[in-house]
Amino acid sequence: MNLNTVSTFFALGALMIGAAVIVVAAIAVLARFSEGAARIWESIVISAGPQALWLGWVMAVIATLGSLYYSEVADLVPCTLCWYQRIAMYPWAIVLGIMAWNRERFAARYTLPVVIIGFGISTYHYLLQRFPDALPEAACSATVPCSAAYIWKFDLVSIPFMAGVSFAAICTTLLIHRAWLARLEEDGEPRTMVGTEPEEPSR
Repeated sequence: MNLNTVSTFFALGALMIGAAVIVVAAIAVLARFSEGAARIWESIVISAGPQALWLGWVMAVIATLGSLYYSEVADLVPCTLCWYQRIAMYPWAIVLGIMAWNRERFAARYTLPVVIIGFGISTYHYLLQRFPDALPEAACSATVPCSAAYIWKFDLVSIPFMAGVSFAAICTTLLIHRAWLARLEEDGEPRTMVGTEPEEPSR
C-alpha cells in the first residue's frame, strides 16, 4: 500500500475512534444529570472496565507503529513537536501492556499525567498546522517546520490530529478502568489487583 492509502485508512480510523471518544465522554458527563445516561455509562464501565487497560495498550501500540511507519517507511522527517508526542506515547506501548498483564490498579495515576501532556502537545501542533500565522513556532526548526502538514485528509486529519485522538482514547480507557475499580469498591467485591492483599479472615 502506498502512503496515500495508508493515510486514508489511518484518517478514517482516527475519525471513528474520535467520534467514539466524544460519545463516551458526553455520556460520562450526562450521567451526572440523567438517569438514562447513568445507566448507559454504568453498562460501558461494566462491559469495558475489565479490559480497559488492554484497549489502551492496543491504542498505544497502533499509534506507535503508525508514527514509525511515517518516519521509517514513508521517510517523513518528524518535527520537534512530533518528537515530543512520541516521547509521551512510546513508553505506553510497553508499560500499559505490563500494567494490563499485572492488572495494575494504579494505572490511571501513573499514566494520565503524561497522556494529558501528550494530548496538549498534539492539540497545539494541530492548531499550529491549521493556523500557522496565528501561533508561535519557536520550538521548531526552519528545515522541518512544525506547521508543515505532511498528511491532510478530508481537510481535517493530520498526523498530530491522529496522535491527539490516540491520546484521548488512551485517556478514556484509563478513566473507564478507574471507574470500574471504584464500582468494585462500592459493591464490596474483592479486587485481585497489584498492591491489594487479601484480608485475613476474622477469628
